Amino acid sequence: MGLQTTAIHAGESKEGGAIATPIHRSSTYELGEPETFDDIRYIRLNNTPSQRAVEEKLGAIEGGSALVLPSGTAAIWVAFATYIRPGSVVLAPKRVYGGTRKILDDMQARHQFEVRYVDLADPTSWDATNASAFYCESLSNPWLEVGALDKLVEFSKAHGLVSIVDNTLLTPVHFRPLAFGFDVVLHSASKHLNGHSDLVAGVLGATATKIREARILANRYGVCPDPQMCFLLARGIKTLPLRVRAQTESARALAKLLSEHPRVESVSHPEFGAPTTRARTADFFDGPGTMVTFAPKGEGSAKRVIAALKLPVEAPSLGGLESLVTRPITTSHAGIPAALREEMGVREEWIRVSVGVEDCEDILTDFAQALEHA
Repeated sequence: MGLQTTAIHAGESKEGGAIATPIHRSSTYELGEPETFDDIRYIRLNNTPSQRAVEEKLGAIEGGSALVLPSGTAAIWVAFATYIRPGSVVLAPKRVYGGTRKILDDMQARHQFEVRYVDLADPTSWDATNASAFYCESLSNPWLEVGALDKLVEFSKAHGLVSIVDNTLLTPVHFRPLAFGFDVVLHSASKHLNGHSDLVAGVLGATATKIREARILANRYGVCPDPQMCFLLARGIKTLPLRVRAQTESARALAKLLSEHPRVESVSHPEFGAPTTRARTADFFDGPGTMVTFAPKGEGSAKRVIAALKLPVEAPSLGGLESLVTRPITTSHAGIPAALREEMGVREEWIRVSVGVEDCEDILTDFAQALEHA
């Protein structure tokens, strides 16, 4: 089945004739005869009917199995704790989402593993010595650059590393990491997968064996989602392809407007960026995604442009129905020391735009008038 059909129908139980899979609020269930401790029917063991339903839907979309967790950060932590050997090395990109950088630095400080930060665009610089995993983002946040993902997969397989990719920005609509060769895919489901800015959740996708490993670890630490959230996530996923494809077209149009505007200094978008990113976007993905990062000209211009916008709200997160704008220096990378932000290339005047599903012409008109205030 196609992606839209799968998003609608996979994991739907039709229990009692209901078209929408019901919410199961019970925290515990009749014991029966569980084969192992982790098969006991109990909410903390990540196996309620509501969770199983949305995981079946996500597994079908990803082409594997899935585990739903309480947040994207929880998904990242569970993946690292499950698949990176204690005392080993994990390779990770120098340019990475600020929240992930803080998790990596914290786990390294606790001596669970060492982090070797690398240039994702230069495979010749990668060193697999004592490494057990390679982590990356399919599309870097907020730079919107595409690394040598094909080489990363080859390198990981050649050296026996678990390859882990955060695919939050592109979603399964534009990139299917497991089919591409990655071992593990992560999402902050609070973003595009849900798409309505009304829940927080995370997703981990992989083979059934790898998901079982992660589920057991999550069970031990009590990392589990609420059934209401599972219901809302399953509902949001049903419109994922429709939303993301519309947002992608508007983001493409906005990137074009910004790239031609005299008051814009720079634009980052997978189809308007560096030649390597444009080529890899065409080779690896089915589309460039819904995000645009740009810098208006002039000191303090980012604040003025944001203040003049009428439709987008200045807020963290992304992937909702409404357009959102944020300055990475004050949100996603605010917790990173200034010197490290500069080294990572997070610029003062950058504005990251998550394009919503408003009429495209309204979005373009709004940004055009706001840039007059740059």
